[in-house]
Amino acid sequence: MELTIAQDPAADKILSEDPFALLMGMLLDQQYPMEHAFRGPAKLLDRFGTLDPAALAAAEPESFADMCATPPAIHRYGRSMAGRVQELARHVVEVYDGDASRVWTEARNGADLMKRLRALPGYGEQKAKIFTALLAKQLDVKPSGWTKVVGDYGKKGYRSVADVVDAESLGKVRAFKKQKKAAAAAAAD
Repeated sequence: MELTIAQDPAADKILSEDPFALLMGMLLDQQYPMEHAFRGPAKLLDRFGTLDPAALAAAEPESFADMCATPPAIHRYGRSMAGRVQELARHVVEVYDGDASRVWTEARNGADLMKRLRALPGYGEQKAKIFTALLAKQLDVKPSGWTKVVGDYGKKGYRSVADVVDAESLGKVRAFKKQKKAAAAAAAD
């Protein structure tokens, strides 16, 4: 399936074809507009020439950070995210021999997939749940028990990046997130 998360055909093609790009896009999806975060892998591929995890992990950290922070940066915090991308790449090389798709293709069930995702640098519980839902809803990767581990992210609706399939759904997800933030702020008062 062709993903449309980045809302840019070239960037979405990379996300659709390169499992590490998809993991990296999800990593970058914090404190930055979702579609821009998922464009980060395409920017990095354009500048670095490859998204091979071994090559990314081996890059000299300072020059790699400079490359990631050069406008248009891969993220609002390009330098710090460069380090996180390299940590993610190292993990994929060390644990999965550089094959990011093994994170999900070798998962025994939904709980195992969540455990694997939670072990990734930069992936907390919520990010792991959302990524699991993204795999299930858009790539038809549905290990047994996936709906149990993702909670509400597995439901129909427009809750997260897992539900973004076009510009309209992106707007609905953005509206849902805004509503949730407003509700949380009201509850905190």
